[in-house]
Amino acid sequence: MTTLEKCFAPAKLNGLELKNRLIKAGTFEGKTPGGIPGESMKAFHLALAHGGVGMTTLGYCATEADGRINENMMYMDEYVRAPLADLIASLHQAGTKVSGQMGHSGGFSKNKELQRRRPRGPQFGINMLGVANGMLFCDGMSEAHIKEMVQSYHDAAIFMKSVGFDCLEIHFGHGYGLCQFMSPKTNKRKDRYGGSLENRMRLPLEVLAAVRKAVGDDFPVIGKISLTEGVRGGLDYDDAVNISRLLDKGGIDGIVTSGGTSTMNPMIMFRGDNILQPMLKAEKNPVMKLILRAVGPSMFRNYPYQELYFLEQAKRVRDAVQCNMVYVGGASTNASFGQLMAEGFDFIQLGRSLLSDPDLPNKAAADAGYKSRCLHCNECVATIEHPAGIHCTRF
Repeated sequence: MTTLEKCFAPAKLNGLELKNRLIKAGTFEGKTPGGIPGESMKAFHLALAHGGVGMTTLGYCATEADGRINENMMYMDEYVRAPLADLIASLHQAGTKVSGQMGHSGGFSKNKELQRRRPRGPQFGINMLGVANGMLFCDGMSEAHIKEMVQSYHDAAIFMKSVGFDCLEIHFGHGYGLCQFMSPKTNKRKDRYGGSLENRMRLPLEVLAAVRKAVGDDFPVIGKISLTEGVRGGLDYDDAVNISRLLDKGGIDGIVTSGGTSTMNPMIMFRGDNILQPMLKAEKNPVMKLILRAVGPSMFRNYPYQELYFLEQAKRVRDAVQCNMVYVGGASTNASFGQLMAEGFDFIQLGRSLLSDPDLPNKAAADAGYKSRCLHCNECVATIEHPAGIHCTRF
């Protein structure tokens, strides 16, 4: 079997068999108005299923109502059982497995339906995302609040397994709730949840243990990390290796090696054309548009696209752990897919290239010289809050 053939052959993730090694990356698609996954979301993921993806990921399943970044995200509770179970059953019938990405916003939120006085992060601070909506600050979490957050992951995991998810992906990256505790840039606590990396990893590891307890040893649990946050004083590539070792020791089944932070340097994860101008064009809030014009040039830096842009750093993680490795970041050709298999990665997550062409897996399996038609223009990123949700603007 060639390395490319390996990519399109069945593979197992903690006993779960996927028909190939291509996984739709977890992204919030803006297709859950009012927090309900409706026909638009079903059609989106069914297109991916019919296109041949081994597993699709329902992105940003908030573990509780106040874990949402905005009120149009769904959270894992009984109100969403029927439509979510129907969606997952449809995807199973179409021949794909379904992963749920567990997320929590922490102190980064613009949720107009927030039940608490303010969102909660590692400590009191500015809530950058909420400034334009009058939500200027976030509160620091007490240890009691931390226990509540861990419990929300446990309860959400039980719920998600019960509605039919085949795998859970815990989001440890991109500047969201757990990452806020992991990063020395955003965690200035003086107690046992702050300071050393071991202390900053205490909450994420407690969450991993709680999720594992909820779903059992035979259920796949993977986690997405940021290889680097790309900002001074934040998590870096050396941290990623140590974080991965701790997650591996904690019993995770696979690590997704992403990068960047939505709150400070998102372009390091996207690469390609800068997203600032598309975001300015899409933004309706005049205050937020003003903020984007002011901070955008420093926040949205230029990173030219190249294939496999996280490969060398992801290989460092690969060499440090025993669990499955899930590569994400600039894989859009069969040459790249084959190289990743040869380098010892177990699965590949795809984002923009699948948005551009949902039939990518079937086409790539049929054409050894396949190259994605995605232009890496990143205009899709700015469509997340479009009435129709995220979509490719070019094809």
